[in-house]
Amino acid sequence: MYLFSVFSVRKGKTQLHKWAERQVILCGTSLIVASVKDSLTGKMHILPLVGGKVEEVKRRQHCLMFSSAGPQAQTYYVNFDTLADYQRWHRQASKVVSQTISLVDLSCYSLEEVPEYLFYCQDVTHLNLRHNFMSLDGPGGLINFNRFAQLRSLNLSHNGLGVFPESLCEIQTLTELYLSCNGLSAVPSRLENLQSLQTLCLDGNRLDSLPEELGSLAQLCSLGLSFNDFPHVPGVVEHLCALDKLAMAGNRVDTLDLCSLLRMTHIKSIDLRLNGLRSVKSEILEPVKHLTQLDLRDNQLTSLDLSSACSLETLQCQRNQLGALTLSGFTLRTLHASDNRLTTVNIYPVPSQLTHMDLSRNLLEYLPDWVCDSRKIEVLDISHNLLSELPARFLSSLSLRKLLAGNNRLERLADLLDHIPLETLDLQHNTLQELPESFFYKALNLKYLNVSANALETIPPSSQSEESLSTLQELYLTGNNLNENCAALLVGHQNLRVLHMAYNQLQSFPASKLGKLEVLEELNLSGNKLKTIPSTVSSCKRLHTLIAHSNHISVFPEVLSLPEIKLVDVSCNEQTEILLPDSLPSTLQELDLTGNSSLMLEHKTLNLFSHISTLKLDQKPAVTAGDAQGTSTLWDHGYAEMCGQRNNNPESILSYMNNKCISHIAVVHFCRKLGMAGQKLGASALLCYIHHESSEPGHYFSLTVANVGTCQAVLCRDGQPLALSKVFSLEQSTEEMERVKLAKAIITEDNKVSGVTCCSRLLGCSYLFPWVLPKPWVHTEPLCSQDEFLILGNKALFQKVSYQEAVSTVLAVRDPRAAAKKLCTLAQSYGCRDNVGAVVVALHIGEDSCTCEPPLSNTEARGPPAPTPLPISVSPGDPATLSSSSGIASEFNSEMSASEVGSEAGSTASDEHPSSGPTARPERRCSLHPTATLWAHLALFQRQPSSATFSSNQSDNGLDSDDEAPLEGVISNGSKLEVEVDIHCCAFQLRSGPPESPKDLDCRHDSRGSDYPNSKMWRKNSVVVSATNGCLLAVCGREISDLKKSPSTSSLFGKKLSNGSVVAPEDSHNIIEVALEAPKKKSGYFAAPAQQDPEDQLIIPPSLEQDVREQMRGQSPVVPGPPPAPSTLPSARDPNWDHPQPTIPSLHPTTVLQQDVYDTAL
Repeated sequence: MYLFSVFSVRKGKTQLHKWAERQVILCGTSLIVASVKDSLTGKMHILPLVGGKVEEVKRRQHCLMFSSAGPQAQTYYVNFDTLADYQRWHRQASKVVSQTISLVDLSCYSLEEVPEYLFYCQDVTHLNLRHNFMSLDGPGGLINFNRFAQLRSLNLSHNGLGVFPESLCEIQTLTELYLSCNGLSAVPSRLENLQSLQTLCLDGNRLDSLPEELGSLAQLCSLGLSFNDFPHVPGVVEHLCALDKLAMAGNRVDTLDLCSLLRMTHIKSIDLRLNGLRSVKSEILEPVKHLTQLDLRDNQLTSLDLSSACSLETLQCQRNQLGALTLSGFTLRTLHASDNRLTTVNIYPVPSQLTHMDLSRNLLEYLPDWVCDSRKIEVLDISHNLLSELPARFLSSLSLRKLLAGNNRLERLADLLDHIPLETLDLQHNTLQELPESFFYKALNLKYLNVSANALETIPPSSQSEESLSTLQELYLTGNNLNENCAALLVGHQNLRVLHMAYNQLQSFPASKLGKLEVLEELNLSGNKLKTIPSTVSSCKRLHTLIAHSNHISVFPEVLSLPEIKLVDVSCNEQTEILLPDSLPSTLQELDLTGNSSLMLEHKTLNLFSHISTLKLDQKPAVTAGDAQGTSTLWDHGYAEMCGQRNNNPESILSYMNNKCISHIAVVHFCRKLGMAGQKLGASALLCYIHHESSEPGHYFSLTVANVGTCQAVLCRDGQPLALSKVFSLEQSTEEMERVKLAKAIITEDNKVSGVTCCSRLLGCSYLFPWVLPKPWVHTEPLCSQDEFLILGNKALFQKVSYQEAVSTVLAVRDPRAAAKKLCTLAQSYGCRDNVGAVVVALHIGEDSCTCEPPLSNTEARGPPAPTPLPISVSPGDPATLSSSSGIASEFNSEMSASEVGSEAGSTASDEHPSSGPTARPERRCSLHPTATLWAHLALFQRQPSSATFSSNQSDNGLDSDDEAPLEGVISNGSKLEVEVDIHCCAFQLRSGPPESPKDLDCRHDSRGSDYPNSKMWRKNSVVVSATNGCLLAVCGREISDLKKSPSTSSLFGKKLSNGSVVAPEDSHNIIEVALEAPKKKSGYFAAPAQQDPEDQLIIPPSLEQDVREQMRGQSPVVPGPPPAPSTLPSARDPNWDHPQPTIPSLHPTTVLQQDVYDTAL
C-alpha cells in the first residue's frame, strides 16, 4: 500500500509536457507526484485513484498511465526502470482503482505510525489499522488523525493502546469507531463530540462503566460491550434511543431484572451469553412487549420463566442447567434449549408461529401436548432424551419436514394416518424392531432415513405395487438384524444414492436387485457374512465408494471398471487374488487391501496401482520371538480412517516413547510440521506412551496421555470406559472458557475464539496467542491387568459414538484393526460428515504375558558380582518397544527341513551375570516383573526378541556331524525350530581407559559360567563379542576413520554375506555374529550367518596352542597401545570352550579412542 521511488513522469495525454524525473508515491488511495529535492515541502500533485484507471502504454516499454475519475480527470504517465518495478506498481494500483470506496487497509503491518504521505489522500473514508502497534505521538501518530478530512470509519482494534486516545474525539466525520481488545479501562466524556457516530465497538476491554455523556449520541445504533467487566446493564443505555441491540456477552452480569427492560423500550435484541447468569427476575405484571430476541446461552440458570415477554420470537438458552422452562407462545418462532435438564416445557398459548425447536440432550420422557397442536413446526430435534413413544398425531403433521429422534427409548413407531411431507427422519439408537408396513408409501417425500443401531429384522416394502414413487436418497441400516431378504425390498427405491447396511446378518446380496440400483453412489456392506459382491455391481455406473471390509469375500468385486469409482475398501476379508482390467480408472484415489492374509500381489499388479494416491497393503512381518513362544507383546494396534465431505485425510499419530519431556517435544515437532500454515491454521493432536514406573512397585507400567484440541483417548478397564484425555472445546471446558474470557478474547456466537476455532488449546493458530495455546493436557494412568485396550479418536468419532458404545464395540470385535474399522464405519453410519479416524491399541499386561523363566538350579549359590566393566560408556537408546528378557525361545515356521537350518543357529553375547555353577542359568525376568538388576542393565542395553530366516545345507537335522550332539538352544521338531537368541539393541561409545590388571582378568575368567554348557558359543558379560576376534578386537584392529564411514556398524566388519550378516575379512565366522549387526529394522529381526561344520574348523592340539597364539598375535594389526594380555584359544573339543575367554586389548590411558556406534536395529 505504500510505494515510492524516482521515475520519469509526464503529465497529460498530449505531447505539450516533457518527461521529467519526479518522486512518485503510491500511498493509500492516491498517486502523489512531487519534486525530487523537496518532496514534502515543495509542490505536490495528488491524483485520486479510486474509480480511476491504470493502463499499460504499449508505445513505451515499462510504462503505465494513471487516470483519476470524474469530469475533471487528470492523467500521468510513469516510465519504470525495470520490469519488476512495473509489475509491482501495476499490481498495487490496480487494487486501488478497483475499490468502490476509498478504503485503506493497513492491518497486520506492525505499524507504529501511518505513512505521512497518507494524510495527503484527502479522499480516504475508511482506514483499517487492526493488529498494529499504533502510538499517540509522532508525525503519523493518532494525534494527527484529525487531518483526515473525510474519514468516516476507523478500525484500531488489537493495537494495545491501554488508554482511549482522546484525539479521536476531534474527528467529527466519524460514523464507525472500532476499539476492541485494547485494554481500555475508561471511556472519556469527550466522546460526546462525535455526534455522527453510529457504531461504537468496545468489545474485549476492561470497562465496568460508561460516562453519562454517552447518552447524547442520538445516532448511535450499535454498541458493543461484550467481554468487559460490567456487573450490570449500564444505565446510560436507557438514553440511547437509537440503540436496538444490546451486546453484553462475556461480562459479569449475574441477574437480569426484566423490570429494567421496561425502561429500554428501544432494545429489541439482548445478548447475555457467558455471563454466569444465575437468575432472571420476572416478578412484574406489565408485559415486556419490545423484546423479540434473547440469547442466554452458557450460563448457570436452573429455571426460566419468560411468560411476560409476550413478543419474544427467538430464545436461545442452550448449555444451562434448566429443569423447567415457561414461555409465551404468542409470537414464538424459534426455540433452542438443548443441553439442559428439562423434564417439561410449558408454552402458552400454543405457539402457532413456531417453526424450529431444539430440545435435544435433555430428560424429556414424553412430548408435550402443545407440540402436536403446533401447526407450523418444520424442524424438531428431540434426540438424546428418554422418550418411549411418538404420538401418531404428531407424526402425521402436515408441516413437519425434519425430525431427529435418535438416542431415545422408542420401541415402536405409530402407523401414519395419512401422507406426510416428512423429508428427513433420524431414529438411530432406539429399540425399534419394525417399521410400519405403510411407512414408505405414505412418506413419499422422505429423502433421508437413518434407523441404525436398532433391532430391525426386516424393512417395509417401498410400495403396494410394483411401481414405486419413492424419492428416498440416503438409507442407513447399520447395526440391525437384517438378512438378505431385506435387500430384495430395496429395489423400489430407485433414487437411492447412499446405502449403509453394515454389521447386519447378510450372507449374500441378491445380484438381480443390486443391478437395479443404477444411481447408487455409496455402498457400505461391511461387517456381514458376505462371501462375494455380486458382479451386477458393475451396473451401478455412478458408484464412487464401495466399503465391504470385515466379511468373508474371497473374490475382488468387479468395480475397477466403473467410470467414477474413487474408494474401494475390502480389508479384513479372505482375498487371495485380484483380477484387474487392462487399465484402471483415473478416478480411483484409495484402495484398502489390508487384513487379507492370503493375498499375493504380483509386480504387474502393483505397477497398475502406482497412480493410486492411497494404497493400503499389509507388510508381511516376520515372526517375533514373543509370538513364537506363545507369549503376547505388550501391545498391538490397528488404525483406520475415513474421509468426510471435505475429503481431507485425518492425521493420527500413535507414538511409543520413553521420555519425560514427551509433551514438549511433541509440541515442538508438530508446530514445526505445521510451518507457516500454523500461523492461521490449527490442528488437534493426541500422543500416548507406555513406560515403566520404578517408583511405584504396585504398578509395573503406566500410560501417559498428552493431548491438545478435541482428540480423545479412552481406556477400557474391566469392561468400562475410562476417559484419559481432556477436550479443550469452549463448550465442554469451563476452566478454559474462563481463561479465555479473562484474556479478553472475542468469542463469537458460534462459540469460536475470534470466529476461528472452538478450541482454546491447539497446535497452530499462533496469531490467536495468548487465547489459543499449544500447551497440552498431560495425564498419567497406572496400568493393571484389568486394562484391555485403548481407543484413540478424533472429534468426529466421539461426537457420534459414545464412550460406552466404543468400548462395547471393541470388546465384541477384539482384533484391533477390525475394531478401528468398525468404529469409523459406525460413526459414518450415524451421520458423521467429517473426517473420522480411530486407533485401537490392544494391551497385554496381564499375567498371561509373563515370560519369566526360573533358574535351572535353584540350589546353586549365585556367583560373585560382575567385575568392573570395560572402559565402554553406553548411552541409553530410544527403544521402539519395551525390552524383553534375553534368551527367549523363538519359533520359526518354515517349509525347510530341520537339516537345512540346524547348523546356523547360535547365540550372541549376553549382558547377564551367569551364576558360578556350570549348569546353573540365571533367572530370566520379563518386562512385567522386572528385577532391580535387570532394569539397571536396561540403562545400558535395550533388548528385544529377534528372529531370523535360516537357509543353509551344511548340517544334518540340527547336528554338526553324525557323531555330535545337537546344538544347545536349537530344538528341532520337523520343520519347526526353536532357537534361543539374545540380541542387544544399544547405542554405545568406545572410550579410552586404564588397562585391566591380570588379576581382574583372571577373576573374570574364574567367575564366569556358561548359559549353554554344550554349545560351541562364547558369551561375554556386558560386551557384545565375536567368538574368534571379538567385537572390540575387530574395532580396535582397524583405523578409527573406518568408524566414520557409515552410520551403521556393519561397515566395521568388512564384507557382507549373502544372508545379510557381516564379518571381518580373513576372520572365521563359526558363530552368529555380534548383535550390533542386526539390520535396519525396528522389529529386531536379522539373518544369522552360516556356521561351519566341525570338520572344517581349525582343531589346535594343546601342545601347539601357545605357538599358534603368538603367530596370530603377530599377524593381527592393532591400534597403538600396550600389547593385549595373553589369552587361551581352546580347541573345539575342550570342555572349557563353553566359557568365554578372549581377552580385550587394553587401551593406553593417553590414547584417545572415542567414537559413537549406533545400532540400527532400534
